[in-house]
Amino acid sequence: MQKNILFDLDGTLLPMDLPKFIELYMQAFCRRFSHQVQLSPKLLAEGIWNGAAAMSKNDGDCLNRELFWRAMNHTCNKDMRVYEDAFDDFYRNEFVAAKEATSVNPAVAETVALLKACGCKLTVATNPIFPKAATYTRIRWAGLDPNDFDFITVYDNCSYCKPNLNYYFDICSLCGISPEDSLMVGNDIDEDMCAAKLGFNTFLITDCLINRRGKDIDRYRHGSFEDFYQYVTEQTLAHVRKADAV
Repeated sequence: MQKNILFDLDGTLLPMDLPKFIELYMQAFCRRFSHQVQLSPKLLAEGIWNGAAAMSKNDGDCLNRELFWRAMNHTCNKDMRVYEDAFDDFYRNEFVAAKEATSVNPAVAETVALLKACGCKLTVATNPIFPKAATYTRIRWAGLDPNDFDFITVYDNCSYCKPNLNYYFDICSLCGISPEDSLMVGNDIDEDMCAAKLGFNTFLITDCLINRRGKDIDRYRHGSFEDFYQYVTEQTLAHVRKADAV
């Protein structure tokens, strides 16, 4: 069993209907801010998407957070960063409207608890395009506590996004881990399984599989999250038997 486990969030720890989630999220966001910032819902949504696009192209020159606000300001033609605290308040409160597009898988909390009991270092390696408030909220929707994890990637502690391999290099550097001792668990064959190129072990979660190009998934260990829980259980038992035999 690897000592370090990295989990994607949306579609992995948190089962999600992604199109529905985006629709509900944008509706709630525009409902909260359109009147307050005196901009059309269309322009506000465009600002969010342009911010996400800017972060996805980050080459490491600055934190994702800086690129998001630059793009937001440019799109809206005004200083939107004065509303940063209000955005965080939204993610702690009205963002809950998007929870309807998610569900809780009991195997997730059981797996995290088992890995913690085994002394594994746990990371939420979600694409860092959201602020801390939004990411921590979604972790709680999954039936977990942010304190369950040793590190969580958000837009103000990362300078790259998936599938840029520097995103994974940064996690290794920040957490003091090596790919060979680590396992990346995710549902996106492009953004999560690319970690294998660096030497990470991988497990592809198929419950909410994202496979844009119809790639052959058999090259990766894969299965449902329940299958992953069984895999972790088997690995743990094998480790215990090996230790007892010594």
